[in-house]
Amino acid sequence: MTDAEPLRTKRRKRQAGEAREEGLAAARALLLEGGPASVTLANVGREIGMSHTNVIHHFGSAEGLQSALMGSMIRDLAGALDEAVLHLKTDSAAPSMLVDQVFDAFDEGGAGQLAAWLVLSRESDHLEPIRQAVLDLVAAVREKLAEDAAADDRMRSIVLLIAICAFGDAVIGPQLREMLGLDAEAGRRLVAQILPSLILPGR
Repeated sequence: MTDAEPLRTKRRKRQAGEAREEGLAAARALLLEGGPASVTLANVGREIGMSHTNVIHHFGSAEGLQSALMGSMIRDLAGALDEAVLHLKTDSAAPSMLVDQVFDAFDEGGAGQLAAWLVLSRESDHLEPIRQAVLDLVAAVREKLAEDAAADDRMRSIVLLIAICAFGDAVIGPQLREMLGLDAEAGRRLVAQILPSLILPGR
């Protein structure tokens, strides 16, 4: 998509909050479809049928738009991790559920592309808000699957492994799976298979 393409959505009047939310939704879709370079004021305006001037009014600048998008996606990622914690406390199929929750957040939720963007642009400080969500997830994994207060290091390593695998699967997984002739679920299926042996070693 180029800045010369026509508006995709007919212009209409919106409340300020509605316009901002539509802008963020469009920016997220652009990020997932075309990467960080596609997240521009002009492209967002085109997607939601809003003039360049109005997009600037709601976000201030391209940097303001990108910062707002990062904040929105970070909140969603923290929410997904919190959701995983809640499920861990009630769901008997905890290992596979945990893998699905984290993989979904990094893939469908766009956290993989967001994390790559933040790291490559040296903006990793934006990830700080998910710190407590990650620590809560470690504690929930320990409580549900190990029940051993001394297992913190192992639980942290397990969460790290799942997150790194989910990140890699979201960023380059489709290309690697195509090269290897594997289906879309291959990565998460592999992690779910090895997770029980990591949680309860020797069993």
